[in-house]
Amino acid sequence: MSDQPISLSPSGPPETILEPEPPELLSALAAALAGPEADRRAAVSAVVAAHPTYLDAWARLGQLARDDVEAYAAFRVGYHRGLDRLRQSGWRGTGYVRWEYEPNRGFLRALHGLERAAAAIGEVDEEARCAQFLAQLDPEFRGRSGASPSS
Repeated sequence: MSDQPISLSPSGPPETILEPEPPELLSALAAALAGPEADRRAAVSAVVAAHPTYLDAWARLGQLARDDVEAYAAFRVGYHRGLDRLRQSGWRGTGYVRWEYEPNRGFLRALHGLERAAAAIGEVDEEARCAQFLAQLDPEFRGRSGASPSS
């Protein structure tokens, strides 16, 4: 069980904040993303292979995908791994998971990427479900500066 709080408030649903990634993982992903453009996808893929529960690495791999199907697959894995992490953190299927908390961004980035990738491959129903889920998790997500799959 997580040490992160699930806050209950009289003003709304509970809020979940994922555990932060270890600094060495953050550094590994940052280094992979800072490398030469031609090597970035392989470098991020290596981070994912070494740390398959690292949500933001899956989301970044989706951003670097060679085509829409590859992007869809990476974002979908990141999304499902994220649901697992949320449940491990005490999330019960409802409540906020806000972008303002850095540890939540990999999951939200993967969910938003899945929404866009679903649209790109014609999965209209899944696109709509992702958009609705994202709005439920963080109602302010769409209006946030920097809250997108590429940021």
